[in-house]
Parts: sequence; C-alpha cells; structure tokens
Amino acid sequence: MKKIGRQKKSAFDFSPSVHHRRVMGATVPALRYDGGDPRRWQRGLRRKLRELVGIMPSERIPLAPKRLWKREIPLGTVEKVVFRSEPACDVPAFVCLPRDVRPPYRFMICLQGHSTGMHNSIAVDREDNRKPIQVAGDRDFALGCLKRGFAALCIEQRSFGERRERKQKAVSSHGCHDATMQALMLGRTLIGERVFDVDRGLDYLALRGDADMRQVGVMGNSGGGTISVFSAALLPRLAFAMPSCYFCTFRDSIMSIYHCADNYIPGLLRYAEMADVLGLFAPKPVVVVAGREDPIFPIQATRKAFADLRRIYKAHGAEDRCKLVVGPEGHRFYADAAWPALLKLLAL
Repeated sequence: MKKIGRQKKSAFDFSPSVHHRRVMGATVPALRYDGGDPRRWQRGLRRKLRELVGIMPSERIPLAPKRLWKREIPLGTVEKVVFRSEPACDVPAFVCLPRDVRPPYRFMICLQGHSTGMHNSIAVDREDNRKPIQVAGDRDFALGCLKRGFAALCIEQRSFGERRERKQKAVSSHGCHDATMQALMLGRTLIGERVFDVDRGLDYLALRGDADMRQVGVMGNSGGGTISVFSAALLPRLAFAMPSCYFCTFRDSIMSIYHCADNYIPGLLRYAEMADVLGLFAPKPVVVVAGREDPIFPIQATRKAFADLRRIYKAHGAEDRCKLVVGPEGHRFYADAAWPALLKLLAL
C-alpha cells in the first residue's frame, strides 16, 4: 500500500452530507410535473404521496367532542374543545367565531409550528388561558381571522403545546423527534398523523353544523406551514391555503441543514419536490408567505419553487390563483401582506 503523507483537510470526502448532495444532484423526481394533463399527473402523485406519508386509519372512530369552556372576547367568542382523532389520541382546539357575522361561517384551520402551542393563535398563556400575552411575528392567527370575518379552528399539533410528550420517562430536547421515530417504526410519519388530525378537524366542523364546508382553508407558519402544504395536497375538502415560512425546495431547505425530524418523509425526494406536493392543490387558491431573510427556507430557492408551482397552476388555467408574498424580515408570518392577497384570490 502506498504511503500517503500529510493531506489537506479537503483531500477526502468523509462528511455524509457531501455524498448525499451528490446523490441529490443525480436524483430526478420520478413523478415531478413535466407537462401534459395536470389532473392525470395529480392522481398519480397523490396516490404515491398517500403511500409515503404512512398508514392511517381507514375507519374513523366517533369524535366524542367535549366543550371545556366558552368566553366572549372583543372580536367574538372563543370556545375550547377536545375531540378524539384516534383511540388514545385526543385533540384540543380553540373554536373562534367572529362578532357580527352570521353562520354558516367561513373557517380557517390554524396551525402553530415549533412553539409553545396553539395558545399563541388566540394570544393567551398556555397554562392560564385567561391571561393575555403578546405574540410576536403575527402568529396570533385566530385573532387575524376574526378581524377579517373568518372563523378559526386552532388545532394543537401532535408533540406541540398541550400535546407535548409528558408520559415517556426520557424525552428528547425536541419532543417531535420521539414521536417521529416511533411513527416510523409503525409504518407511519408524524406528517401523516398531523394531516389526519386536520382531516378529523374537518369532520368536527361538519359535525358542528355552523361551518360552510365549501369554504374551509388552512394556514400556519413554519411547522404549521409544513402541515398546511401536506394537508392541501391530500385533503380535498380544503378550499384555500396560506402556508408560511415553509414552501421552498427540499434540496435547499431541510436537506441542506440540521432540522427537526418531523419534516422528513422517507423516499419523498425520489418522486417529488415541494412544488409538486403543493401543486396537488391546484387550481384552488393558495397564498405562499415567505421571509426575505429566512435562514431556513432561503428566498431564492422559494422563488424557484414558486415558479415551478405557478407552472402547474398555469397548466390548470389558474395562474392567477397562486400568489407569493415576501415579507421584509425572517422566519415569521406577515399578516398585513398575506391577508389582502388571500382575500383578493377568494374574490376572483
């Protein structure tokens, strides 16, 4: 064996990321949109995406909803409820109804990301829901809905807020990691489970009887944006979507840096990029919200992904039904720019 002297640090490729970037460079997603009949393409990719997000129940148990409390606030009413998604799987939620608006209500399903939980959507303390708090980055989604005459269903996502892990003896610093790994061992993904909870939220709205089920949308920031995108792709009852600070390319965002495990779906990049996933929502109205200085989802890659998304919408004859809104700061929601864009699309 030839003796090798002292080498420069760059002489060998020891880092796994170097190899993975090379594999990504050689990977062409097999089900990306490349022209042709967009509806036929959607059927094929949606079928594959359902398979990739994992096994979810084919039969639905009774929701068994329970009201915990109901209060008046200046913008309307807030009701805290719990409904059952799966056996041993309860979902707390806030139902917010706007003042001076008569039912049936146009609803927005609001999803917080990696934060202290859904309580941010109504700007109250997590432990004491009577105590108001200041919420940064326009993440008080439900209050934004009420101001614009929308009702809101604020769902607590699995592993966040009140649904954080509290029974397991040892828990990772990111509580979502444990649930993600356990879901994978069961042939599931945490993304798939969270989308299923949104679907059960739609069941709950239908059961209430005061929702216009033809006008239910979904919104969220960061981890809430993630589930907004996948819910839009997989749940046909959703009518509009406003994902924030998530839409980008997989290659330039979660595949380029350390990120929480709940963002990953095994094998997805072999079949589709993020624009293809959200393209399953076409031709329904969608507003993509991004931050110009977002370090996790870089704006140049977001613009590239949006151009690909717009191509899919154009194939549907609906190019004017998708809009990109870019805020001047980082990883946050931009209510004053996003809401007018959505209201304009809904008026078309």
